[in-house]
Amino acid sequence: MAGSTVSGIGSNIDTQAIVKSLVDAEKVPKQTQINTQTLKATTTLSSIGKIQAALDAFRGALANMGTDNSFRGLITSSSDEKVATMTAGNGASTGSFALVVTQLASASKLATSTYAGGASAVVNSGTTPTTLTISQSGKNYDLSIPAGATLQQVRDSINTQFSTSGLSANLLTDASGSRLVLTSTAMGVGSDLTLSGNSGLDVGATVVDEPKNAKYSIDGIEMQSKSNTIAEAVSGVSIKLLSVSPTAASATKPTPTTISVATSNSALKSGVKGFVDTYNALVKAISAETKVTIGTDGNPIAGALTGDSSMRTLMSSLRNELNTMSGTGTFKSLAQFGISTDSTTGLLAIDDKKWDKAVVTNGADITSIFNGDNGLLARMTTATEGFAKATTGTLAERSKSLTESLTDLKKQQDTLDERMTLLQASLSAKYNAMDSLVAKLRAQSDSIMTTLNALNNPKDD
Repeated sequence: MAGSTVSGIGSNIDTQAIVKSLVDAEKVPKQTQINTQTLKATTTLSSIGKIQAALDAFRGALANMGTDNSFRGLITSSSDEKVATMTAGNGASTGSFALVVTQLASASKLATSTYAGGASAVVNSGTTPTTLTISQSGKNYDLSIPAGATLQQVRDSINTQFSTSGLSANLLTDASGSRLVLTSTAMGVGSDLTLSGNSGLDVGATVVDEPKNAKYSIDGIEMQSKSNTIAEAVSGVSIKLLSVSPTAASATKPTPTTISVATSNSALKSGVKGFVDTYNALVKAISAETKVTIGTDGNPIAGALTGDSSMRTLMSSLRNELNTMSGTGTFKSLAQFGISTDSTTGLLAIDDKKWDKAVVTNGADITSIFNGDNGLLARMTTATEGFAKATTGTLAERSKSLTESLTDLKKQQDTLDERMTLLQASLSAKYNAMDSLVAKLRAQSDSIMTTLNALNNPKDD
């Protein structure tokens, strides 16, 4: 065989190349099929994952917009942010109020007696564990103190076991020693901490701070709170008390802090722009996986989800809700506020001039377009629900099916590799046997030729 590499000792034929060619001829068609299907499934799965992430982000943004007054255009202000700050939530409306804070809410704080040995002082010198019971508002927290435990270890155990229950412990140390100080995150009258048990830590414990309610007045009406963060004292408004109201040197009463909620067209536009940006981010994510691009050779390259019916349905659902008239005002569509859709990209854009003109007279209509059970936010959330469900949604089902396909393809690959290994071994054995037979035949031929040559040569006398 001209031009071949000799590998058969007996036949001088490249049997390894022959075996490889035969194995490849058997393997290549199935291997090509597996590779093609694996690449397609992997690419599609990646694209589905990107769409799922973008859709989750979009729905999360819709949920936040529904609770943070994005489309009410409300802004809050405080004339003295050292005294109080505020935020507006659902149900908030415009208004101004005079706030006077006379007392902040405080938590209960206890201190044990002083241990001269400091943080390393042993608080359980016995041979069996003792118990420290910390009580608050009718609930007991039992801490087991093992034999030989130090004050530092007790402090660490309290913080490890009860920090999520609103308890914390620290050590205060001076020249006389260390004491354990317990503090509660719960504030207000009735949240006193008490110690009991047989650990001895309760003996000599003193009250450092008694829990107190916050005391304040709004427009002259006296009020109290167990927390310094006050919800719904004013409908839809959360007020955070930071300090007691100051009293001017020449005044007899504290200076009121003016807290107010007002409408701002710029805040309203910011909310709408936030929706536009969020919607566009989802559209761009879908477009990136479905569009057809042109390669360097001028030929079109389809995206992993080009022509995918699920993506068409999702985009159609979004556009339908976007174009549906809603709201209780005179303006019932985003187009009336200058928000248009690009016919090529599907992206939203705001015409600033048209917006500024419309919002002056019909700004309140934006709220009813977006908010409420039939508002745009609720409808878009519903429209995408079937796609976004974590385990039963369209995208989740697609991901599950693709993952199962990849698992099956992996099994096919393993089966193919095993079958090819067996085929190669079988063919190698057959060609090796052929090579051995040829070697034997050649040896016999050489022997015969030697004998004949000897017979033909005359012998010397």
